[in-house]
Amino acid sequence: MDETEVVVRAVREVGEDTVALELETPPAFDARPGQFVQIRGEVDGEAITRHYTLSSPDVFESRSNGSSDESEGGAETFEITVGVDPEGDLSPWLADREAGDTVGVDGPYGEAYYEGEESVVLLAGGPGVGPAVGIGERAVADGHDAVVVYQDDAPAHEDRLRALSDRGATVVMTDRALADDERVRETLREATGQLFVYGFADFLDAAEEALAESGHDFADAKAENFGPS
Repeated sequence: MDETEVVVRAVREVGEDTVALELETPPAFDARPGQFVQIRGEVDGEAITRHYTLSSPDVFESRSNGSSDESEGGAETFEITVGVDPEGDLSPWLADREAGDTVGVDGPYGEAYYEGEESVVLLAGGPGVGPAVGIGERAVADGHDAVVVYQDDAPAHEDRLRALSDRGATVVMTDRALADDERVRETLREATGQLFVYGFADFLDAAEEALAESGHDFADAKAENFGPS
């Protein structure tokens, strides 16, 4: 999909310095949980673009007439999760949006997305919790198993993670290095399924080490590197 102006439906806080933007699904938008989009905003007269990974479980095709068919996977809105850096050039602007404002959306992009796997093992660092919770919710809704390992000293989406746990998913949150947390090591040793890893470069390095120590091969993971931390 080429860049399209979409309407902001809602902006809500989901953690410390973290917001979720609910965006209206544009016509012919076809994405999967775990993919990312390019978001454009006009900040002080300058066009600024950044990439954000989808964090909603239902992010599928919207019909060309503007309607959506949820029976075929359609959804009227989709969500991105934004970590707000007060010194950032786009994230504070996004956090200040209100319902009815618009942003530019281009995409989706990325190959690290959910394809209906019967069991998923999701490792998330920092903003990687967005795609992890979206994929986890989708997998559980499909009747599949989900394991979420989330590393952050100021966690976001805690309500959705609790709900995932209540629905039978295994959820481990830690503020320690993955390899130093016995709960993480034990969970990964017992986990089976498609691996997904989302986070900044240093987290991917830590995840690779933790997976290797637990008998997994990082090369088997669908991984998205968010760049330097």
